[in-house]
This record gives sequence, structure tokens and C-alpha cells, in this order.
Amino acid sequence: MASLLEQLKGITTVVADTGDINSIQQYQPTDSTTNPSLIAAAADKPEYQSIVDDVLTQARKDAGSKASDETVAHLAFKALAVAFGRKILDIVPGRVSTEVDARLSYDTEATLVQARDIIAQYDKAGISRDRILVKIASTWEGIKAAEILEKEGIHCNLTLLFGLHQAIACAEAKVTLISPFVGRILDWYKKDTGKDYVGADDPGVQSVTTIYNYYKKFGYKTQVMGASFRNTGEIIELAGCDLLTIAPKLLGELDAAQGTLVRKLDPAHAASMDIEKLTIDKATFDKMHVADRMANDKLKEGIEGFSKALEDLEKLLAKRLSELVAVA
Repeated sequence: MASLLEQLKGITTVVADTGDINSIQQYQPTDSTTNPSLIAAAADKPEYQSIVDDVLTQARKDAGSKASDETVAHLAFKALAVAFGRKILDIVPGRVSTEVDARLSYDTEATLVQARDIIAQYDKAGISRDRILVKIASTWEGIKAAEILEKEGIHCNLTLLFGLHQAIACAEAKVTLISPFVGRILDWYKKDTGKDYVGADDPGVQSVTTIYNYYKKFGYKTQVMGASFRNTGEIIELAGCDLLTIAPKLLGELDAAQGTLVRKLDPAHAASMDIEKLTIDKATFDKMHVADRMANDKLKEGIEGFSKALEDLEKLLAKRLSELVAVA
């Protein structure tokens, strides 16, 4: 019998949630996603030091000899995610997601500038835009930036998504893909209620199911990619979702597991459901966001966490740069 992972690949596009190239080679996903934390973790591994060093060397040339190590490191981190993305695209047949600086999450114009820069780097490398998703946080400002970028032919993955209001706003902005964070939703509810949740009772699973059914009911083209899983049970409950991005540890568990995987999400079933259609303008978005304590808390926490990961990555790059200078 095929493993649960192989069965899942038959009904859902499986995406690797990692910057670890070795793991991507092992599990052969269709796509891959990265974020600042994952890139920082990969950049600190000895086997990827040559990628980091090449990026730092080029950033030093671009910045000029008088630029400080901190300035060079800031330039380098923007190129590093693209460098890893290019390596990943040599392995996966589909797309890679590369994230805009989380510190720009509430600035539409700055998000546009960096997103265009990311695409320009891939364009320069001769990589088709159809293979790139620019990841942007699902703030109102981020969603508005994505709406503009999509009209320019730059495909977007709206991340740090926790509420239906965010999902509907993304769909109405005609973004390519959203990434609702299953595990982080579960984390919040466990902490808030003191309860444990299993299977279909998992609040993260319920959130993605609601979003998926809403999209299919009203014919939105935006794809749903469940993300941030805590266990394989959550993945099994979302079998049939458009895409699922899964960390290497859980990919391994699914690959080792036997049994029959039952499809849980289905567009035909969603189309027959009685669901109220909502329109989300900024006032409605803000009102719903304030009313949803979980989405409010987790979006803020997520942006702060990714921002901290970027700061740590810049420090790591500055340290490595000083080591390269010392060796030279």
C-alpha cells in the first residue's frame, strides 16, 4: 500500500516548508516555501556556507568598500532568500515562495518596492515569474500591495493568515495563494482555553476548512495552502486542500505511515453548501480583525517573530562577513 504521503500527493499539492535543500531533495515536493526563520536556520548550517559566502561577497561589491558590515549584511539578507530560492528551483518542478521583509508589513509602498526587487533578481537569473510566489503578510496594507502586484504579473502568497476576513480580502484582491496557519491557530486556542484538540475539532483545521469551502462555494481562483502544522492529524483532516506546506519532520512521518487516506475537502461538496457571502472593505476588515482576538494576537506575534528572525539573520551575516574579511 502507498504511504499516506504518496496518497496525499494524489489529491493535494504537497509543498516542503523548509529552506533545507537536502530535505527537499529527500521528499520531492512539488513546491517549496521559505520564511525568515527557515532561511536563518539553513544559513547557519555548514553545508550551505558557500551560498552565504557568495551572497556576502556580491553584497560587499554592490555596497562598496566603505560600507559598514551592518549595511552589507542588510543588503545580503535580501539576496540570500533569492539565492536559496534559486537552489530550491533546481530541485522542485513547481514554485518557491520568497518572503518580503516582515518589518514592512504595514507599509504598502515599501512592500511593493521590495517585492519588485525580489522578482527583478529572479528575472535577472532567467527564472520565469510563474515559478515564484512573493510572500507578504496578510495585513490590509499587505493585501493592497498584493492586489497591485498581481496586476503586474507578480504572483503572491499571503502569509500569516488567521481569519476569514483576511482570506476574503485576499480572494477579492485576486491574489494567487493564501497560507492560513493551522498550528498557530491551535496554539492560541490551547493557551486560551486550556483544552487539547484532536482531529476535526482542531480550531486550525476548522479555520482552513471554512476558508476552503467559502472559496469553492463562490468560485474564487485564489488557492488555499494550509501551513504551520503541529501534527500529522491536522494534515490528514485537510486532505484535499489545494496545497499543504509541510515541514520535513512531518513529511517523514507521513512517508512512514500506512493506511487509507480519506479526502476531507472537496470542491463539489463545498459548492452545495449554504454559505453567506461577505464583502470586505477596510472598515469591515478592521472591525472583524479587532473582534477576532486570535487573529489579532497571532498576526501581531507573527510579524514580530519574523522581524526578529530577520534581525538575527542580519547579525549572523555581519559576523560571517567579518570572518571572511579576516581570512582575506
